[in-house]
Amino acid sequence: MKEYKVFAINPGSTSTKIALFQGENCLYTQNVSHDAQELANYETISDQLLYRRNMILDLLKEANVALDDVDVFVGRGGGLLAMEGGTYEVDEQMLDHARRMANGVIHPAALGSQLAAEFATEYGAKAMVVNPPDVDELQDLARMTGIKGVNRVIHLHALNLKETAIRHSKQVLHKKYEEANYIVCHIGGGISVSAHKKGKMIDGFDIVGGEGPMAPTRCGSISVSDLLGYMEKNNCVIKDVKALLTKSGGFVSHVGISDALELTRCAKNGDRYAEMLWNTMIYQIEKCIGSMAAVLHGEVDGILLGGGMVHNQDLVEQITDACSFIAPVTAYPGEFEMEAMAAGAIRVLNGEEVLKKYTGEPVWTGFDWDQ
Repeated sequence: MKEYKVFAINPGSTSTKIALFQGENCLYTQNVSHDAQELANYETISDQLLYRRNMILDLLKEANVALDDVDVFVGRGGGLLAMEGGTYEVDEQMLDHARRMANGVIHPAALGSQLAAEFATEYGAKAMVVNPPDVDELQDLARMTGIKGVNRVIHLHALNLKETAIRHSKQVLHKKYEEANYIVCHIGGGISVSAHKKGKMIDGFDIVGGEGPMAPTRCGSISVSDLLGYMEKNNCVIKDVKALLTKSGGFVSHVGISDALELTRCAKNGDRYAEMLWNTMIYQIEKCIGSMAAVLHGEVDGILLGGGMVHNQDLVEQITDACSFIAPVTAYPGEFEMEAMAAGAIRVLNGEEVLKKYTGEPVWTGFDWDQ
């Protein structure tokens, strides 16, 4: 079987990760840093496209890495309307939505498909995205809220969550992802907790919207009444609250620290506030895992932990102690995002998965009675 070459591109706020794979082997990887002041010169994120592209090309030239024989360029994806999981062809419909971030989420990930298309055109290859953050496979019961017309959508670390489950299925259970049920967590700068049933992510917490456990920079779920009281007391406007959801909540709000390593060092040095904050975050993760177990009616083949904070043994031990009665807990420290993008493209090229087409229509548009 041919070992396809895949070039993966993962744009972040101030950097762009790149990696060249041949089959499962990573031939080259680098994290391209971008000067924040330089990025500030661009009016929109999409305006950064050529700047980031040229930075990548300069780096590859320096490293003497050629892209002429790449089969597929895969971008992180983002800015798209809700879609089911899988690997998608990058076409004009997708590019139009990515450029204007049609889902209203302003994030550099939307440059992923655009960069993949740029390189694919230049080198005569295919362009794809794999399980972008816009994946929404919620079951209907997970959508309704207590306010008519306000229904749930979710934004999670879909790429890493699904790849962790796919790998665990193959390597540990020796079965397909579509044959197992999991609770999968990504525990890093943001924290995603999700329920996977037979290959679909049927429930989870919307980390962009403020659901789920607190995280280093995110407030997590709190009482609406308490939030309104906080806004009144501190003269907050909506913009301030949105910042608490993704930038200034969590550890930052409490102690001005966004680095989990720094927080745990403070805790070990006797800082009781830092220790309580750390343990509270873990407690909230455990509660969320328990709720996902109920979603799966207790039929759980494994609880999988991925993300940067899973390198911390104390976190893994606490979650294992609290949740192993549900199912075996397995830690996958770090993340598989680059590998996941390459693997998704290779599954398509090998005929193991069907390449999907982005319709430009959200997979779910509301209940009949909301129309």
